[in-house]
Amino acid sequence: MILRLLPLLLLVAVALPARAQQLPVFEAGIAGGGGWLPAYPASDQNRWRGLAVPYVIYRGDLFRADDSGLRARAALADGIEITLSASGGVNGSSRDITAREGMPDLEWLGEIGPTLRFTLWRGDDPAAPRRILIDTPVRAVFSTDWSSVSFRGFTFAPDIAYEHVNFLSPFARLRLSAGVAFGTERYGDYFYEVDREYARPDRAAFDGRAGYVGARVSASYRLPLNERLSVVVGGRVENFSGAANADSPLFRREWNASVVAGFAVALWRSEARVDIAAQPFD
Repeated sequence: MILRLLPLLLLVAVALPARAQQLPVFEAGIAGGGGWLPAYPASDQNRWRGLAVPYVIYRGDLFRADDSGLRARAALADGIEITLSASGGVNGSSRDITAREGMPDLEWLGEIGPTLRFTLWRGDDPAAPRRILIDTPVRAVFSTDWSSVSFRGFTFAPDIAYEHVNFLSPFARLRLSAGVAFGTERYGDYFYEVDREYARPDRAAFDGRAGYVGARVSASYRLPLNERLSVVVGGRVENFSGAANADSPLFRREWNASVVAGFAVALWRSEARVDIAAQPFD
């Protein structure tokens, strides 16, 4: 779990253009979006954040870059797949976060690691592909201010998801998921530690802990408008009751909510194509 509001922004940043039976192997364009997002996990402040980035999609057999992030994958057995994935997240200025006033800013974040995926069920209607799957990602977390890079520990964030293609509209995709997250001590330190030099009467010193981070329920819907343009909306509700760092003065609220919306425009598409009819979720 890398600041659990962030996968919503990442979903916007790499939203796929319209699905078809034949898709280009390479694709490049611009994606953007924004939303009402918590400043950090268990924060009592939400902020409007926006992001516009170029994107590249590659639909290869072994390596892919698409709406699931950057992936190198290998099938271990029927319904079991291991992938290497990477993603990232936005920063946050402590001047805008009351609980962190006077403390170092939250930096840009990145994460990378393996995910073991189990497909539990697939629907038998080819006109409306559906599946239920479990992902078990273990990722290393890093932060940067663009002058240096710092290691921020590891996370383990398993979830179960339901995906439905052609939901309400051709090539539209609905995803519903629920999961929990755990982090190492370095990860807990990054969000919840208060060094003595930053302590004050209303913010006691605190040493971050390893353990349970929280649970979340998410929903997203991606709708192609034409061959080059698609839009996406999403939301997430998180609960941090019982979290290992609930005693931190930076732990302000047990519930967080996020909403986002975004778009993607394909500016260039390769002549080479790949048939996705047999693999509608890829």
